[in-house]
Amino acid sequence: MSQQSNPILALTATLSGTVAANRFVTPAGAQAGADANTLGVARTAGVSGDRIAVDVLGTAIVEAGAAVAAGATVKADSSGRAITWVSSGAKVGLALQSAGAAGAMIEVLLIPNVA
Repeated sequence: MSQQSNPILALTATLSGTVAANRFVTPAGAQAGADANTLGVARTAGVSGDRIAVDVLGTAIVEAGAAVAAGATVKADSSGRAITWVSSGAKVGLALQSAGAAGAMIEVLLIPNVA
């Protein structure tokens, strides 16, 4: 599996809580929860008050929260990881790689989203 990302736009976000690297981040600077609308993906980990780069457009490496098929539309789980979108929640990306299980790192094409 390739571990590359091709961000087109990265923004600096001031965190409002603890965020793990490679997890979805909300526009408020928090680690995304289940079904959340997201700003993008954190490049690094941080805590409240830290300013970190968040990939907003293009592709990013995201930690999977479960098995995900390549080509699946994804959303955030309760820990900000990528899981397959089924019928509810904000669609936040398209998996460009498959994940066999939670914890795998996959490349995701980020899409602008709303809940």
